[in-house]
Amino acid sequence: MPGPRNAKKGKKVHVKKSKKSTSVTVIQAPAPPEPSPPVHKLEPPSSDIDCPSYTPPHIRPTPYVQDLHDDFIPSIHDPGNGPRVRDVRAFLSSFFAQPPSLDDPLCAEFSQEEVHQMLCTTLPDETATILWYNKSRATSRICPSCRRLYRLGDILPDLTQDSGQQTNETRSPLLAREQEISGLCSPVCFILASFEYPCAIKTTWGRTADEIDDFTWDLLNGPGDGRGDKGLSLLLKMARLPDLGLGQLCLPDIDFDAGSEDEPTTYHRLHYEPERFSC
Repeated sequence: MPGPRNAKKGKKVHVKKSKKSTSVTVIQAPAPPEPSPPVHKLEPPSSDIDCPSYTPPHIRPTPYVQDLHDDFIPSIHDPGNGPRVRDVRAFLSSFFAQPPSLDDPLCAEFSQEEVHQMLCTTLPDETATILWYNKSRATSRICPSCRRLYRLGDILPDLTQDSGQQTNETRSPLLAREQEISGLCSPVCFILASFEYPCAIKTTWGRTADEIDDFTWDLLNGPGDGRGDKGLSLLLKMARLPDLGLGQLCLPDIDFDAGSEDEPTTYHRLHYEPERFSC
């Protein structure tokens, strides 16, 4: 026979079971799938539309040094002690070149192209062009030896000193004369031009033909072909003559010493003889 039982406790257990049975489980419904993006079909263009084709840009190859032209290398450059002419022909066509001094009768005479052509038949091309430029300009000069560009009267930096330093010594009057006569800008450049005639350096420096004695001319016309100095030794002699020696070089059969009876010759002091001015 079952014993007594706790009615209240049984009632609580029944209530708990009923509460558990009445709980509702909430299940979240999945979100509807997003619609896929529309697909656009590419259609080929019609045949009447002109579509230019793509052409890659042209890449200019780097030139070699021997292939460089005026577009890459300028006609003048400055190593630090004054501008130098790198290409004489290109320099003449640039704005750095001074025009011929046509107001000077002697410069106007030398500025003719025929004179330039005659010089090119005797001297190397660049050396002849420099001599022609110096003789047809009143003040502008190109040194035939170092190619320095300057004007008469300029105080030039010494080539034997550091770059940019100028000499403080008094400018020699013979240097000014030599710059006007031949364009050689310094004693160093003059020695290089007269290297084949060392005994005639002092008696030729800063002097024209009528100021040079016969002994010095004999030294200048001594052994030496001038082939290794790019015509500097020949330019040294030609620049001292009033007509650059073109009369003897181009017209060797004419005796320039023989003047007319009415007009005395102006060449008697220059000793224009074929053996006097040998090439």
